[in-house]
Amino acid sequence: MVLTDLNAAVCAYVTSLPHQGNKLWGGRFVGDTDPIMEKFNASIAYDQRMWDADIRGSKAYVKGLEKAKLVTTDEMNQILQGLDQISEEWSKGVFVIKPGDEDIHTANERRLKELIGAPAGKLHTGRSRNDQVVTDMMLWLRDAISTLTENALQLVSTMVERAAAEIDVLFPGYTHMQRAQPIRWSHWILSHAVALSRDVERLQEIKKRVNVLPLGSGAIAGTPLDIDRELLRQELAFDGISLNSMDATGQRDSVVEFLFWASLCLTHLSKMAEDLMLYSTKEFSFITLSDAYSTGSSLMPQKKNADSLELIRSKAGRVFGRCAGFMMTLKGLPSTYNKDLQEDKEAMFDCYDTVHAVLQVTNGVMSTLQVRDLSQVTLKMPFREAHGVSGKAVFTAESKNVTLNQLTVEDLSAVSPLFESDVSSVWDYRSSVEQYSAPGGTAKSSVAAQVEYLRTWLKKQAQ
Repeated sequence: MVLTDLNAAVCAYVTSLPHQGNKLWGGRFVGDTDPIMEKFNASIAYDQRMWDADIRGSKAYVKGLEKAKLVTTDEMNQILQGLDQISEEWSKGVFVIKPGDEDIHTANERRLKELIGAPAGKLHTGRSRNDQVVTDMMLWLRDAISTLTENALQLVSTMVERAAAEIDVLFPGYTHMQRAQPIRWSHWILSHAVALSRDVERLQEIKKRVNVLPLGSGAIAGTPLDIDRELLRQELAFDGISLNSMDATGQRDSVVEFLFWASLCLTHLSKMAEDLMLYSTKEFSFITLSDAYSTGSSLMPQKKNADSLELIRSKAGRVFGRCAGFMMTLKGLPSTYNKDLQEDKEAMFDCYDTVHAVLQVTNGVMSTLQVRDLSQVTLKMPFREAHGVSGKAVFTAESKNVTLNQLTVEDLSAVSPLFESDVSSVWDYRSSVEQYSAPGGTAKSSVAAQVEYLRTWLKKQAQ
């Protein structure tokens, strides 16, 4: 009997043993696991959401086994048909998780054995859960990234089109939380859209590194079997094959990158939410949120609370915690796979769910809020040339307890002889914003150029 045939036979035999509830690692052990440890060790409660990725990986792998002549064509077809039936059960919500199903891999293989019998025992030949789990995760994360990319692009599109439609609305611009210069409302919107466009580009870069096949790396040293990893790559539509088996099974760089990406993306959305919360208060009264994204008070009926924005802001902290926590898990680990890495999935799933929800809610908020044209509340004087004069004008207004635009021509003439009867032009905020016509500025032509640039960018992302 050659090595490959012996390996397949031993694998099938061990899988059939009653020890440890048919666990994939159970052949080494005879006694039962402590029930508390059983629960502590299990991940099926959360990793079951990778059922589709696990089935896809197994279908590709059995084709590799058949090509290596480790299973017959008939056995491969039985396994493929069984996996299709399991997929249908998961899709319909009728798959039954049983005691002893410690993870999604054990559950699917246990069910496969129930459906087709002995051939199921050959599916794990030459494959370790170490390369199986990371393959499932990369498949799942690849799909998740595609979904989040679509969500982010939809939000950018909503913001860009709103900016185009409301380009004539003027708005106070702030630095240090003090009114600084008048801007276009659209300029504010696009400042956040640009940040989100960078988030999309970062996510696409991460996807390239996610899309590298780990399957075929075995537990640590690779596989001694004649498994065609290029076949596996093609079946699972990966861009490349992992270079080093120890690195492939033990690294979680892609998960960390994703967690950091989620943290940065929600930083951007939290900042935008903070602005909108301030703008929606009675003190600012710049915008009004839709009732669909607001709540009321059980005690004070006059209140309209920006709960959607507050929750967006809070979710950033949740994601930061996941990222920092998993980094702490990784920093003290020795090489290759350690059980500590089981912490990766809950962090990954939670961050995905959080960002997925935040992007959709933010899109709803941005597409339904109403904005006031604040052309009556902004003042700008020429900056460098009249800095001293403007400071004196502000002092005069404060001394008289009036606003700048309430100063008379006589008041202003006393500040500077440059002020003449046409001084009212100083308060022409529309002329003020039109001064900033250089690329990236708040003049109408500049903002319109930003809109067109982002529209073109969005079209490229859709290709």
